[in-house]
Amino acid sequence: MIAIIDYGMGNLRSLQKGFEKIGAEAVITSEPDTVASAGKIVLPGVGAFRDCMRNLAEGGFVKPLLDAIAAGKPFLGICLGMQMLFTDSSEFGLHRGLGVIPGHVRRFPENMIEDGKRLKVPHMGWNQIRLLGDNPLFQGIDEGSDLYFVHSFYVIPDDPGVIAAKTVYGIEFCSALCKGNIFATQFHPEKSQETGLRMLKNFAAI
Repeated sequence: MIAIIDYGMGNLRSLQKGFEKIGAEAVITSEPDTVASAGKIVLPGVGAFRDCMRNLAEGGFVKPLLDAIAAGKPFLGICLGMQMLFTDSSEFGLHRGLGVIPGHVRRFPENMIEDGKRLKVPHMGWNQIRLLGDNPLFQGIDEGSDLYFVHSFYVIPDDPGVIAAKTVYGIEFCSALCKGNIFATQFHPEKSQETGLRMLKNFAAI
């Protein structure tokens, strides 16, 4: 059973429907005990990093989440769920994350230019990924596939070896990572049509 953590930050039904479409059992839960007993964990998130971390802590999710990762359970972080794995974020001040992946979360630079045009922040819409290494999350996914992004901040891992995919938006940034049983994407698989569904299917099969 896949547990989708509900800590009050995000529209989780579309993610659950994505798993249902590929025939996987996924439950939306606000109970830490359910997270502790689940076979796989998904941490989505939209909004501000500070608020997400506060809600995770107040909901009692931090310990069962870290315990599940340490026990080797497959984990998928999506968007802010990816960013919260890191040491800290500079969004609205400096705030500590879960510290599972050493590194930092930083805002896109101002005045980025691409093809002679100034890029808007947030980075919103479809963009391509460049795959690095062999990642089970991307089995059957073509190089250069388009995925759906909505974010103003991006992750900078201390160890570039955890980067599973990169994307260019003014700068080249880490758009997916893989470290052991930990998988995470800056883009939204549940909003990325057939390619995203294939990723969810790959995660369910891990």
